[in-house]
Amino acid sequence: MKPIAKAKSVAGNIRRVREYRNYTQDYVARKIGISQNAYSKLELGLHKLSLERLFQIADVLDVECIALLENENDGIVQLRIDPIGRPTTR
Repeated sequence: MKPIAKAKSVAGNIRRVREYRNYTQDYVARKIGISQNAYSKLELGLHKLSLERLFQIADVLDVECIALLENENDGIVQLRIDPIGRPTTR
């Protein structure tokens, strides 16, 4: 997968997990200290995502960074709920 396509896949994974958590872009943006507009551009893959920012977002979304980087057949990370109610990837 090309780097740009991979970045878009990661951005899409972030969006899907955020929506799964029922968090707004504004909520996540405030938690990581950026504007909602800047956060929106991260989710759209229009801004480069630093490793530090990836860790911050993963922390807010309560998901492992690797889950945001994973790429399955169609580029979508599949979330499921484990027995204690925390989302995991498969």
